[in-house]
Amino acid sequence: MPGSAKAMAILTVGGLVLVTAYTVALGSSGWLWFGWVVLGLITAGVLATRNV
Repeated sequence: MPGSAKAMAILTVGGLVLVTAYTVALGSSGWLWFGWVVLGLITAGVLATRNV
C-alpha cells in the first residue's frame, strides 16, 4: 500500500473514531456521518485503484 493510500486509510479510521466519540458525547450529527461516509467511499476508491 503506497504512502498516500495508507495515510488516507488512517485518516478514515481516525475520522470514524472522532465521529463516534462526538456522537456518544453530544448526540448524533447527520452531517458528520455523511462526511465520514463520503471520506470512506473516497478512500475505498483510492485503495481500489492503487491495487489494480
